[in-house]
Amino acid sequence: MERHHGLLLAGILAFFSIIIAPLLQPAWLMALVVIFFSLVLYRFFETKYISYSFFVLAALYGLGLLPLFFFSCTLAILVVGEIVFGTGADDLNTYLYYIISTAWAAVLLMVYLHKFVPLTIIFGLVVAVLLKVILLKYEDSLVIEALGIAMTMYLIDELNYKADLQMVVIAVIVAFAFGYFAFRFKTADLSGLFSAALIGIILIVFADARWFFIMLAFFILGSISTRYKYDFKRKLGIEQGHSGARGYRNVFANGIVAAAAAVLYGVFVRPEFIILYIGCVATATADTMASEIGVTGGTPHMITTMKKVPIGTNGGITITGELIAFVGASIVCLVALLLNVITPEMVLVCTIAGIVGTNIDSIVGATLENHGFVGNAGTNLLATIGGGIFAVWLFLFLKI
Repeated sequence: MERHHGLLLAGILAFFSIIIAPLLQPAWLMALVVIFFSLVLYRFFETKYISYSFFVLAALYGLGLLPLFFFSCTLAILVVGEIVFGTGADDLNTYLYYIISTAWAAVLLMVYLHKFVPLTIIFGLVVAVLLKVILLKYEDSLVIEALGIAMTMYLIDELNYKADLQMVVIAVIVAFAFGYFAFRFKTADLSGLFSAALIGIILIVFADARWFFIMLAFFILGSISTRYKYDFKRKLGIEQGHSGARGYRNVFANGIVAAAAAVLYGVFVRPEFIILYIGCVATATADTMASEIGVTGGTPHMITTMKKVPIGTNGGITITGELIAFVGASIVCLVALLLNVITPEMVLVCTIAGIVGTNIDSIVGATLENHGFVGNAGTNLLATIGGGIFAVWLFLFLKI
């Protein structure tokens, strides 16, 4: 009951802070008011973590490091989130309520503060729901959520990227529809749903829908490969966990560098970033197919010593795996060619990069991962970085 009252008072504090903040200047004065009442909430009610969050946001606002709009918007999102998830529910419907309620709060804030930034709001909300699904079980994560939401909106706003509102709406619909069906078909869990949606929005907004379809090709090929001889892989104990449903770690490990390439292309419009993107996706596809199908191709050999190792050993490679890596990288590059994203010469560069990136994954697995320095997601991330960078290097070296 005490926590319920504390949450109610936190909501009132957030509401009046948002209303008064534009009128009470300088900013540090408003910050002191919020900090004072946050300390009251902390002392007398069970709202320790939301009080910490209010304190940090107010301090950033008072020091001039966080603009008024992002300060107010983050406060609103945090309070709404605590109210929506106050029942302890953790299902798709609850996250839907969370998105709808926070979106309405953000729209009202845009109207009140006369700041029309739909792209900034959308990225802030997607990051908010993604952090919520990842960190919900950690009660002390609210400060991380607050900083993640505020800094995401601030960063997107600072990019000053102009996107057509209709395209933004289409991006949101397409990306979330993709994530939803991936979740329903059990190829992604809830965190995978929202992280895939985030990357999809980035691709469509900063590049165009064709880049999204290229990533979709990777997802389809990866899902098919994961299901390939799944029972056989399960008997050996080397199957993808959660019945093949991928989470945010897998999505980001394979897609975050590609998403960064899309942002860089949207801002600078240079061919190197197209090559970086295709090289990353080709690597992710080739590596996933080599891992999931190649593992069924007989006894592997350790890439660093060429000695035989047990099936499923990190760093183990097979002829089947190498061939299927070539097939996977080729398919992605051909899709990009058919969509007129790259030229025939670029197909060769990015296909080679996909195979190189796959073997970088094996080398990292044989060295860093086997010694516990990185996990599987870290290995995948380093592989996509390596494949993408190699593609750009080869592209510049050949001067295509």
